[in-house]
Amino acid sequence: MKHGATHIEKNGKAKKRKGEKNEEWKSGPFLIALSAVVLGLIAGGILMAVIGENPIEAYLYMFRGSLMNSERVGNMIAVSTTLFFTGLAFAFAYKTGLFNIGCSGQMLAGGIVATIAAHYLFLPRPLYLIALILCAALGGALWAAIPGFFKAKFNVHEVVSTIMMNWIAYWSVYYYIPAYLKGPSLETESSAIAVTQSLRTPWLTNLFAGSTYINLSVFIAVIALVAVQFCLGKTTLGFSLKAVGANKSCAEYAGISVNSSIILSMMISGALAGLAGLSYYTGYSLNMQIGVMPSQGFDGIAVALLGASTPVGVLLASVFFGILQSGKGFMNAMTSVPPEIADTIISVIIYFTATSILFERLWNGVFRAMRGKRKENNNNSDSAQRTAQGGR
Repeated sequence: MKHGATHIEKNGKAKKRKGEKNEEWKSGPFLIALSAVVLGLIAGGILMAVIGENPIEAYLYMFRGSLMNSERVGNMIAVSTTLFFTGLAFAFAYKTGLFNIGCSGQMLAGGIVATIAAHYLFLPRPLYLIALILCAALGGALWAAIPGFFKAKFNVHEVVSTIMMNWIAYWSVYYYIPAYLKGPSLETESSAIAVTQSLRTPWLTNLFAGSTYINLSVFIAVIALVAVQFCLGKTTLGFSLKAVGANKSCAEYAGISVNSSIILSMMISGALAGLAGLSYYTGYSLNMQIGVMPSQGFDGIAVALLGASTPVGVLLASVFFGILQSGKGFMNAMTSVPPEIADTIISVIIYFTATSILFERLWNGVFRAMRGKRKENNNNSDSAQRTAQGGR
């Protein structure tokens, strides 16, 4: 009898530990993002069905357009890289308590400085690439420092000031390119950057079966990911910036320079957006057009939100959005589904991501119901075992 009781106690303890493990099941950023993506794809499928198209077939063509061969994969990576930089720029500012809407303007600032350097700076290739990266990062950082200064000194909200800086950058490029960098045939775009002065490289193009868009910025993106992850998670600087974003008064009481931290945070975010300009204008397109506000700056906000503003999450979200962006043209060519459907899907995903609190409550409710059901089953099992032991 004692042996039977011991067996029941051990069984009960094991189930208790298992139940305690179930208590830890909670909704997390990954589950919320996955839910938003699935619902966004479902919404896109419904729109396709409404216009009389087969959603499954359309999605297959969309993903094939991005992934069916090495060349298309290379093109997709090139698109994703620019989105990654703008997403990381917004995510960094968001993690430090700032809402940087000015990634488009900072991307233009970094792009124009990098483009000027590409036309007039001639150095050995390794030194040239370092100089080009520094020029783009510096251009974006200085452009972001202005709204950072207004925020720190006069408490001007960064949303307002960064939007204004976007348009200042837009019209500055609109003036500068026709005046000083006009192309040989069109006044609406700059003269093309020589391939030898760009981020493109033959071995990378050959690796991806002739993709002319893949460029060295993908490696810069990997370095940026590691640097931001390390800065925010492992350094005193990252802790100070996050502390200022969480509570300025407490941070100031702890001896942290609040104003300097705000400006520095905006500059780092702007530098990352400037690298997006480097990636796009000296790697992807090789020239700059006037009258175009780069949409990647605003798409980066969507990337950061879907990626929960974490560097790894931003990477995964940028790849997913890159697949949608680079595959929509092939989908349109093979079906009658308009490419704007992909943009609609992205918009719906962001709406669902913005309502993350609803997903959190939904999944936590599901997990509670699962725990309750399992607990009930465990209690019934324990009662049956005790009855069986007592019968013996």
